[in-house]
Amino acid sequence: MTYLSSKGYPVPAVEEISEDGSDLVMERVDGVSMVQALGRAPWTVRQQARVLADLHHQLHEVMAPDFLPAAPVGSGDRLLHLDLHPLNVLVGPRGPTVIDWTGACAGDPAVDVALAWVLMAAGEIPGSGPMAKVLAWGRSLLVNGFIGRFDRGEITPVLRDVVEWKARDAHMSDVEVAAMRRIVDREALCGS
Repeated sequence: MTYLSSKGYPVPAVEEISEDGSDLVMERVDGVSMVQALGRAPWTVRQQARVLADLHHQLHEVMAPDFLPAAPVGSGDRLLHLDLHPLNVLVGPRGPTVIDWTGACAGDPAVDVALAWVLMAAGEIPGSGPMAKVLAWGRSLLVNGFIGRFDRGEITPVLRDVVEWKARDAHMSDVEVAAMRRIVDREALCGS
């Protein structure tokens, strides 16, 4: 985060790091997650999709430092977050701030974008009935607004590998994994 801050990327400032590097104190960031911001102002969904895409574009301009591990999929030299979606963006008075950098690595920006795409599109929507349909519609606006700001021809070649890697994550439900695989299959049909 200190490295990214020096590049002008919106992250919390690191205030203190323990000598062994296992603990750190970060700046308090006032604000709500992008998901909460959308819940309060759903009419901003297209704007938030653009902000999220811009955060990806800005991040992927940064060369990864040597100390970062390689991404689990593909190869490349750009800094990736590997979890840059609306729950990891705080929206506050100073603008968006990206949090949760535990998966930071070096790699191909298409991997980061593909992962954000499938995580947003495949997440389970709670409940049923009219409210679930409204949430699904809002999510589709967000996802389509986000992915529409990238060249799909650069993203879809890594999509299957990203999904198969993420499918092994114990935190993903069977429903989410199946939904991610449907996205891959749909994109394969559209591309053929």
